[in-house]
Amino acid sequence: MPITASFFAAIIPMLTYLIFIWRMDKYEREPLTFVFIHFIWGAIGAIALGIIGSFMLTDISGISEEYSGMLIQTVVFAPVAEEIAKGIFLLFTINSRRFDNLTDGLVYGGAIGLGFGMTENFTYFISYGDTMIGWLFLVIIRSGFSAVMHCISTATFGAFLGVAKFSDSKYKVILPFIGLVLAIFYHLMWNLSVSFDETYLYGLLFMIALITMFVLVFKYSVEHEKRIITKELYEESSFNIIPKEFIPIISSHLRLRKGWIDEAIRKQYFRTAIKLAFAKMKSKKSKGHDQQYYLNEIEADREILRSLSTMANQ
Repeated sequence: MPITASFFAAIIPMLTYLIFIWRMDKYEREPLTFVFIHFIWGAIGAIALGIIGSFMLTDISGISEEYSGMLIQTVVFAPVAEEIAKGIFLLFTINSRRFDNLTDGLVYGGAIGLGFGMTENFTYFISYGDTMIGWLFLVIIRSGFSAVMHCISTATFGAFLGVAKFSDSKYKVILPFIGLVLAIFYHLMWNLSVSFDETYLYGLLFMIALITMFVLVFKYSVEHEKRIITKELYEESSFNIIPKEFIPIISSHLRLRKGWIDEAIRKQYFRTAIKLAFAKMKSKKSKGHDQQYYLNEIEADREILRSLSTMANQ
């Protein structure tokens, strides 16, 4: 098939998914530019690193180029090498003060997976789409399932990193490892199922279940953020920083409606209040310089809210 058609078929669905996932983060969306950097890593860096890793595993194992050897490369080596290649960038991202919870891990990890899926899809579309019907079938399956698998796998690793970052659990150290193992397992199961005609349908059913789980986990994460915002802002109401009647509005979609506060300050007010709530949560789970950073952020946010309230009352 023409390269142009394959290019657009590869990039448009992935960018659509990327914006959808980014918008699912209802309360404190990550900078879109930073999210896109993760997408680019998946599309270029992780692809290159994954290829190198797969070759290295093949050389180390000494397996043959026969059918059984190729199957091992597809089902075992590719998931291991590619998930490590995709996820390694998140080990740098987690040091950012913006990366602070499960939702962030889902967004950043998902962005990397979508970038990887885009490049991989493009190579498949130009290599195996011999007929129009075959090409269209390939576009549908890979856009709807294979690339989404990459998204969910890396998002799973990101989610576990997000939970581990501020966890005080004794399992904090092993949570990232569990996330990586799950990412590899999802990838392995998909590759295995689509390697045989007899199991192809099971692979599709597996992915439908995985997509459903991803959406439910994302919704749970957003609801958890709502509980954090509500809890932390109710504490602030006792200091007369935020009126109690504003809290149910700020922690729901009602904050997007006009009329509950002066329209000139509405957006800045609820964004600062949400930022304050998350800064308080992070300060309680941090130590040393990081804790002091968040405490300074809390005081700055409180001062902004006081100033905005004064403006609204004038």
